[in-house]
Amino acid sequence: MSTTEAGENSRTGGNKMYAIIETGGKQYKVSEGDEIKVEKLEANVGDEVTFDKVIAVSDKTLKVADDVASSSVKATVLDQGRGRKVIVYKYKPKSGYHKKNGHRQPFTKVRIDAIKA
Repeated sequence: MSTTEAGENSRTGGNKMYAIIETGGKQYKVSEGDEIKVEKLEANVGDEVTFDKVIAVSDKTLKVADDVASSSVKATVLDQGRGRKVIVYKYKPKSGYHKKNGHRQPFTKVRIDAIKA
């Protein structure tokens, strides 16, 4: 057997509490202390934000749906920025049509401070 016991989730450090939140049309698995990049939020650096759309919370057992209706996740905004450039290239043969565009998606980097179950 490895250093972690059977049944423990090594990504979250065993029995560490985690939550699955939804923001910006995407879902994220977060634990306290995690730093993640989410779709741009209207908040300044240093502001505290609350994610109310919690899908699941797990401390020792997984709770979903009605059990997490009052749950929330508090986070602090660390940075506002733009991601790496993605090149979009359109081409149609035999017509001389070429179009090249670049796109940088804005993001907000947040640190998860507390999970209220």
